[in-house]
This record gives sequence, structure tokens and C-alpha cells, in this order.
Amino acid sequence: MSSPKQRVYVLVGLPAAGKSTWLAERGVAALSSDAMRFLLRDDEADQTIHGVVFAELRRLLRRRLELGAAASYIDATNLTRKERRQWIKIADWYGAECVALYFEVPLAVCLERNAARQRRVPVEAMERLAKRLTPPELAEGFAAIEVVPTSREQ
Repeated sequence: MSSPKQRVYVLVGLPAAGKSTWLAERGVAALSSDAMRFLLRDDEADQTIHGVVFAELRRLLRRRLELGAAASYIDATNLTRKERRQWIKIADWYGAECVALYFEVPLAVCLERNAARQRRVPVEAMERLAKRLTPPELAEGFAAIEVVPTSREQ
């Protein structure tokens, strides 16, 4: 009997779409770009170290796959095909399935949630990110795409 295939879950969605909350509700430890920024610079909002943050996340994902982790979650916005491609390529290299978890939450809802957060993303930045958002497609190399229902979507 073969062992179940490893999976890499790539979360896709705007800031305040509910990605980190969804993971926390499930008790999932994710590879998080915000957490990595905090580990490296004591500031989860520091965008000046973007390249280093994602290099470290890729390294950690490879290590998790080498060590046989059944499931790895990538907690970042992953808004474009280009941003998602790195995770798909790593999953492919290790023979793992790559699944997109799409948090399809309207910008207006994300803006409302963002306004209630302690650490807010500027409205102009949220609007720029929304324009860049490209919904994930199977053609990118995903084994599946799951649209995640989030509470408080009204």
C-alpha cells in the first residue's frame, strides 16, 4: 500500500480575506510571510525584505517536504500566477500535490475587516493588490482549487 501523497496548500487572497484566521481556527502551523518578516526583523509589516522572506519560505517548504510533512500551508497573498509558480514548482520537484485555497472575498469586505485590525494595510495598497489578484486556475499546475467559504462575508 502506498503512502498518501504530500500536499502543498497555497492560500490565495487579499489581505484581511481571512487566510490566517482560517488557519488558526484549524490549528494549522503555516509558512507565513508575515511571521517570517517578524522573525527576521521584528516587524511583520516590513516589506523591504520581501526577497529574503520568500527565499526562506521556499527553503523551509523544501525542508518540510524532505522530512515527509504530509501537508504544508503557504500563508501569503499569492495574488498572481508568477507568485504561485514558485510553490507549484517546489511541490512538483518533490512529487507533492499542490492545491490552491482561494479566499474569494470582495475588496469591500476586506477593507472593512482591515479597518478593524490593529495592523492595517493602507487602503491605497489594498486597492493596488485587488487589481493584481488573478484567481488561481488548474492550468497553472494545481491538482485542485478549493474556494474557501469564510464567515463574516456579508
